[in-house]
Amino acid sequence: MKVNNEWMNISDLMSGLMMIFLFIAIAFMLETQTEQEEMRESKVRAEELAAKLKKTQDSIKEIAVTYRTSQQSLNLDLTNEFQKDLKSWGAEITKDNIVRFHSPDVLFEIGSSKVSARFQEILRDFFPRYIAVLTSEKYINEIDEIRVEGHTSNDWNNRTSDHAIYLNNMKLSQNRANSVLTYCYGIQHTNIDRKWLEKKFRANGMSFSKLIYQKNGQPDAIKSRRVEFKVLTNAQEKIYRIVEQLE
Repeated sequence: MKVNNEWMNISDLMSGLMMIFLFIAIAFMLETQTEQEEMRESKVRAEELAAKLKKTQDSIKEIAVTYRTSQQSLNLDLTNEFQKDLKSWGAEITKDNIVRFHSPDVLFEIGSSKVSARFQEILRDFFPRYIAVLTSEKYINEIDEIRVEGHTSNDWNNRTSDHAIYLNNMKLSQNRANSVLTYCYGIQHTNIDRKWLEKKFRANGMSFSKLIYQKNGQPDAIKSRRVEFKVLTNAQEKIYRIVEQLE
């Protein structure tokens, strides 16, 4: 009987161990299945993210190509419109479509923000034609801002501190930009849509933050005193919207 009891206990023990092993096996199988499902879900998420990223890259590339093509086209149109006048105006058109007036003796009196008679004459000819190009069907929906910028040299009188020189030139450059904007806004011409212009036209004083330098690395005081017309497009805004969709 004792032997039978021992065999009974061993049999119960083995049965218990078998149950434990069974539970362990089931638990392991469930865990493995869960991990496999998570891996499949992770793979799906990774594929979805990769597809979304590819779509975003394609969109940004398309915008970049469109922007470059538009910039090149605008540069050609501006050059064709003004190339015969640039020399007499003391102006140039840069590769990034800045129309730069860089003859300081033509623009303003030294230390003054009043637009000279000669520069007024130039602006009456230039500005309506400039706006006509920008508001053509090719560009009007791409224009975010038209900015007139006043730039100065980093000079002032010798008794002025560096701190005051910057602030004095900032005030002067802002006043000059405002004067040019005011004069252009007041020009009466059929090519100028004032409601559209009010939404786009801005004046910025730059002080001497963007000096023009000579080949020897020294600031060019004469060329740094200038007025620039700059066009900002909405390409950057489009990229921001794409990025926001990813968040």
